[in-house]
Amino acid sequence: MAIKQVILAVFALMGSTAMAAPSSLPAPLTDDDFRPIDPAEAALGQLLFYDPILSGARDVACATCHHPRFGTADGLSLGLGDGGIGLGTDRVADKDNLPEERIPRNAPALFNLGIKDLRVLFHDGRIAVDDTRPGGIRTPLDEDMTAGFASLLSAQTMFPVLSPDEMAGHYTESDVARAVRQGVLTGQGGAWDIIARRVADIPAYAQMFRDVYPHVQGPDDIAFTDISNAIAVFMEDEWRSDNAPFDAVLRGQADLPPLAASGMDLFYGRGGCSDCHSGPLLTDQDYHAMGAPQIGPGKKARFETLARDEGRAEVTGLPEDMFAFRTPSLRNVALTAPYGHAGSHADLAAFVADHADPVAALARYDAGQAVLPALDVEDDSIMSDPAEVAAIAAAVTTPPVVLSPNDVTALVAFLDSLTDPAAVKGRLGVPDAVPSGLVVP
Repeated sequence: MAIKQVILAVFALMGSTAMAAPSSLPAPLTDDDFRPIDPAEAALGQLLFYDPILSGARDVACATCHHPRFGTADGLSLGLGDGGIGLGTDRVADKDNLPEERIPRNAPALFNLGIKDLRVLFHDGRIAVDDTRPGGIRTPLDEDMTAGFASLLSAQTMFPVLSPDEMAGHYTESDVARAVRQGVLTGQGGAWDIIARRVADIPAYAQMFRDVYPHVQGPDDIAFTDISNAIAVFMEDEWRSDNAPFDAVLRGQADLPPLAASGMDLFYGRGGCSDCHSGPLLTDQDYHAMGAPQIGPGKKARFETLARDEGRAEVTGLPEDMFAFRTPSLRNVALTAPYGHAGSHADLAAFVADHADPVAALARYDAGQAVLPALDVEDDSIMSDPAEVAAIAAAVTTPPVVLSPNDVTALVAFLDSLTDPAAVKGRLGVPDAVPSGLVVP
């Protein structure tokens, strides 16, 4: 280790671009950074994660939009949940149950969500650690939020089942959809309770819950929070990612190849990437307006018609938060295309180049690079409106960074070094079958 430090010091004195200064790099991840895992709880969560029984029409699982085959996302710019058929880039609209619209935001990857320091989730941070709230978690349900979620991830995991476009379905399509439409989400007879009773009625699940949770003595004791807690533990264990080449660098066990090392130097130096993508997860877990193009339906209420997505301002209502989105972790980013809160870019190099000078990139953005299943909806209403594009551009405060094509290539090589083969594969994998007997995605 002493020899390595001397070599790095020499590089720094020479002004070399081959390696980043050691003081720029975060501390390596260790077991102490992650929540402990109960293997039996993770095994139960695995089955629930891949079981479509959690959706209103019993045809969409968590894995439908977060599949290991697509880097724990779905390979689409904006996915199709309820009303879709198939998986990933092969997913199409069901002509007999057409989706009302696309899911408004890109499906985020699921790596390292078991880290203890996890503070915010969703692109706009609408679920976050908040010690002033019951249970220490702030969610859109505010004071109506059910108690018993064991972690921030557990609370986040179960909001997609309440979304008509993602898992709940629309109008009278199912008992869950009806409950959601009526606004009956929690408590007895609410959407969460309906799903819990479905799961509890399956003997194999009832037995597994008895085996895992001491407070469950029979099917009637299974709460929705138990389901979400198990799924969260599965995700925490399955996609823990701390054995990429970059991690070997952080632990002083290896160096990156020259091109990736040059990219790392850019990332932590002149490129300014680490100003936001900091720490071992390469995210500051904060919000920034970076001018990412907006495609699709936007994030709006049913009665609204404008396709705008105001990002963090949707949660806070503050003008200074307009078009700001949570900094994503870059773990395994090479495998999680498309990129941006609306999946505007299918290619990582193209996104890096545009991200360096987002205002200029907005003016030349071509929506043809997005990956969108055919659906009879308008996807470019914002990007075809000069006033809307100007508003997105005006929110950007970060100065542009000049990157040459060689710089972009080097940065992408560094981002490739964040790929952890073990995490990408997963630890338990995709089950052959689930207790409900429904089709595994």
